[in-house]
Amino acid sequence: MVLQCDIEAMVLSDRTIKEEIAKGRIVIEPLALSCIQPASIDLHLDKKLLVFRRQRYPSYIDIRQNLSDLNELVEIDEDNAFFLNPAEFVLASTLELLTLPDDIVGRLEGKSSLGRIGLLIHSTAGYVDPGWQGHLTLELSNVAKLPIALYYKMEIGQISFLQLTSPVDRPYGSPGLGSRYQGQTEPTASRYYEDFRKEL
Repeated sequence: MVLQCDIEAMVLSDRTIKEEIAKGRIVIEPLALSCIQPASIDLHLDKKLLVFRRQRYPSYIDIRQNLSDLNELVEIDEDNAFFLNPAEFVLASTLELLTLPDDIVGRLEGKSSLGRIGLLIHSTAGYVDPGWQGHLTLELSNVAKLPIALYYKMEIGQISFLQLTSPVDRPYGSPGLGSRYQGQTEPTASRYYEDFRKEL
């Protein structure tokens, strides 16, 4: 009896990543060759952060409402650190601009060395759709008991790539898909409230 296995997505090696970049199918800017790891690419922290305002009324988050006034934009000084306090959460973004073709998925992960000091770079946004174009928003959390210093251009995470079994029918950003964050250039607040405006 012959067993048939389902076709699974494959993680791209450094060699294949370089080939896809050379073809212009994966675009990462800026990119130094030293950032290409065996099966991923290192990403860096941009200077803009979205920080939760200290006081806001009402004192809860209503997911049906536009939350753009929940945060304020701050910038990391090039010569000084931004201190992320214990249990604090901020939105940041990658220095790199990323563009993916219609048959490759990205997986965003933290750096092991940063995870060992309690810095998490995403809560749920680790999946980058085929067709994506823009800077990635990072969800930075400090689960340590001491503040963590964050620096502009520090290595903050890494992205790996998976080859899909076929190109997707509707890449991220296609008309009617509701791709809220396509083309973002800085950390972007939640637009979940837009779901409540859709007709089910």
